Amino acid sequence: MKPTMTVEVTSALPAALEPLRTLAMNLRWTWRRQSEDLFRTLDPEAFSRSGESPVAMLPMVSATRLAEASRDESFLARMRAELGDLETYLGSGRWFQRTVPTGGPVPAVAYFSMEFGITPTLPIYSGGLGILAGDHLKSASDLGVPLVAVGLLYQYGYFSQSLDRDGWQQETYRLNDPAKLPVEPVRGEDGEQLTVSVTLPGSREVRIGLWVAQVGRVPLLLLDTNLEGNDEDARNITDRLYGGDHEHRIVQEIVLGIGGVRAVEAYTQASGFPTPQVFHLNEGHAGFSGLERIGRLMRGGAGFAEALSEVRAGTVFTTHTPVPAGIDRFDVEELRRYLDADPAGISRLIGALPVEAALALGTEDGGQVFNMAHMGFRLAQRANGVSALHGAVSRRMFADLYPGFEVPEVPITSVTNGVHRRTWISHTMDDLFKKALGDVDISALSDWSPLATLQDAELDRARDQLRAALVDMARTHVHDAWIRRGADESELAWTREILDPEILTIGFARRVSTYKRLTLMLRDPERLRRILLNPDRPVQLVIAGKAHPADRPGKEFMQQLVRFADEAGVRHRIAFLPDYDIRMASVLIAGSDVWLNNPIRPEEASGTSGMKAVLNGGLTFSISDGWWDEMATDEAGWTIPTAEVADQNHRDELEAAALYDILEHRIAPLFYDTDARGQRAGWLRKVRASLVQIAPRITAARMVRDYVTELYLPAAHAAAAYAEDPSLAASFTAWKGRTADAWSQVSVQDVRMSTADGAPVEDTGQVGTGAEITLSAAVELGSLEESSVTVEALLGPVGEDGELVDPQIITLRRGEDGRFQARLTLGRPGTVGTSVRVLPQHPALASRAELGLVATA
Repeated sequence: MKPTMTVEVTSALPAALEPLRTLAMNLRWTWRRQSEDLFRTLDPEAFSRSGESPVAMLPMVSATRLAEASRDESFLARMRAELGDLETYLGSGRWFQRTVPTGGPVPAVAYFSMEFGITPTLPIYSGGLGILAGDHLKSASDLGVPLVAVGLLYQYGYFSQSLDRDGWQQETYRLNDPAKLPVEPVRGEDGEQLTVSVTLPGSREVRIGLWVAQVGRVPLLLLDTNLEGNDEDARNITDRLYGGDHEHRIVQEIVLGIGGVRAVEAYTQASGFPTPQVFHLNEGHAGFSGLERIGRLMRGGAGFAEALSEVRAGTVFTTHTPVPAGIDRFDVEELRRYLDADPAGISRLIGALPVEAALALGTEDGGQVFNMAHMGFRLAQRANGVSALHGAVSRRMFADLYPGFEVPEVPITSVTNGVHRRTWISHTMDDLFKKALGDVDISALSDWSPLATLQDAELDRARDQLRAALVDMARTHVHDAWIRRGADESELAWTREILDPEILTIGFARRVSTYKRLTLMLRDPERLRRILLNPDRPVQLVIAGKAHPADRPGKEFMQQLVRFADEAGVRHRIAFLPDYDIRMASVLIAGSDVWLNNPIRPEEASGTSGMKAVLNGGLTFSISDGWWDEMATDEAGWTIPTAEVADQNHRDELEAAALYDILEHRIAPLFYDTDARGQRAGWLRKVRASLVQIAPRITAARMVRDYVTELYLPAAHAAAAYAEDPSLAASFTAWKGRTADAWSQVSVQDVRMSTADGAPVEDTGQVGTGAEITLSAAVELGSLEESSVTVEALLGPVGEDGELVDPQIITLRRGEDGRFQARLTLGRPGTVGTSVRVLPQHPALASRAELGLVATA
């Protein structure tokens, strides 16, 4: 009989246990073992049923158990200790407070991202970008960086993945109930939830509710349009992550960027959090935030150019996309419609903002396409890629935005991604770290050499435990996946015996897109089968990942892989695990002996999954791309050589063959090579080398420190200069205008080299090694003052193509004869070339290439 009605019964928390709610609502428990264990101890079954979510769990614990815990002095002591530790963590001075000079305004940061991967209990992430953002917040909290983050509270988040009988990806969406999430409404003085709004075309006002998730010391503001009073379309703006069409994406990005700036203002006023000086855009999705800030300054009386200069000073833009296809591009007419110009050309979306001037920040050549990355670079005085190689790729990719400059001088730096150690290290490996390094904040240490003292036996035992845990998880997931695929329980006995806890285990998990080449391992399926089934040195593969719902090629790659894994002959050696998320990843990355990464170089911006494996004693097996390109060493992993051929099909063949050769002839033999004690001495030597040489460099703590010192603090100082000198924006804008207008008058003429006795070098064309010469040029500045420019010589060897190779930059000063000159010594033999150029110079410039003005000989 079906019930005529239902009611949900929940338990009230006794007063003595109220601190549990405080602990549950601060997501620090996601990276503090003791707090998580406290909740698990309270009710292991409820903790499991809740999806390991303390917020959802507490109402599920029986009143009897709560009453018992409220009288349990041992439990209460643990709870009070955890609460005390949290209060100390929140209130104590940390790295930032010890490092950043005091006395001036707090250089606070507002960090915008489309997704945040912090915990599965807050499902507002899809993949690497979100995980990176989540780790950024956690490490910013650990370091004490005053940062407020801004994202969207998705009603459904990203999809849950399953497979049909034929191995085709199926997507389902689960409703997120804020009452069961670790979020709270941001309330104003009247006790009501704070809201902000944006006005879309047709005078359609969309209200946005503010929620906050507390990530340690960092507030994460989440914007929600699913509010009463909004029409159905408006309520659905924050429905799904990366769902819908271009129009839906534009409106989501308007809410994130424009609504986000307004939300930060409302939050700082209500909470007392310091007003941010720096705005960090994690990808181009948040570009509208810069337009909103320009509009605010213009409403205060600034001109567009002045407002843009001031906004640029305090903006940092991070690009994660090394291929043009990965960038958000919209039809200019779509953007023009949403900016919604009045008869005077001023936006109704952002008051005072001139629409055509704003569109010019993102239009590509031809003016029909609006490029969100281009707008990001034009709005930010400081920009970076997410690995050294990606920085170099980005400088080439966006060089046209800085005409007249060589690619190495394009002002895009790099901060290599990192991972939050306490989140991603397994308990087993964490115990070994503490044994070797002590119970300290290991991420703050640059020297992890004590890990080299870990003994073979203890390290081998730890790796065996982690591999066994992965095998157990994989068996459960494969069994459950087949049930969802329509199999009967009676035909699934084999799933209980797949994989082997004693066998070399290769992990591969990431977003399934074509450039990541999930199926490169299937290039020669028979050879892969032989490697997997080798009787003496068998190998097993555990694979996971999701394809975007609209990415049909990615889904086809996944189906090919799943069908291979379904084959009876190999299904005990290869497993595909559906519905990859943070919880699955934590087991998979810890249990894999080797982490495989084989993208098309250089299309992987950074990649972080392999970093997590490193922290757990896994070894890297990768194409020289992303982070591995700058850290690769044969002592700590294996590099798949890149085939320098134009044909992609042939390239795949060559690189797949190299993958098989290394796996079969180098990796597997080393894993199975044991000494007289039965231990893998050679393998473990490589593991220790990875832990000592690689692990300290891939922490998010190192990453956030780099952002603070290299980008946030310079941006904060630049922003503060505008605040301290209200005339700076106008004077700098006027200077730029004068400089641009006069630049056609600037020229370099009559470049000369002469020896110490005044003889022209060109008379002989030769000088001796070690000879001192004078390099000089006649420079015409027109109406520009000398203080507005810098004159430089580029000096270096000449390559086969006639171009200067890694030239030295030498500043020239005006001499008594009016020529600009410098004395230098030529120390190396060979053909040396020089060129002289003039560049604009101003204290408010962050880069010599910023204005795109250069005059050369």
